[in-house]
Amino acid sequence: MAKESMKAREVKRAKTVAKYAEKRKALKEAGDYEALQKLKGYMRTFGISRVLFREMANNGLIPGVRKASW
Repeated sequence: MAKESMKAREVKRAKTVAKYAEKRKALKEAGDYEALQKLKGYMRTFGISRVLFREMANNGLIPGVRKASW
């Protein structure tokens, strides 16, 4: 049986998907992939994507960040 917090997280995700569904569809049809990319994973504090954040953290370029289990 799933925990209540996991159920709540899934509900939140579903709301977010529904919220941006029309915007994503319009951007895909227009071919504006740069704007579409900005809707995806983004580390606001650093202004970079989550993948680049991970690479920089692994290389020790971001102080105070240690690898956990990723």
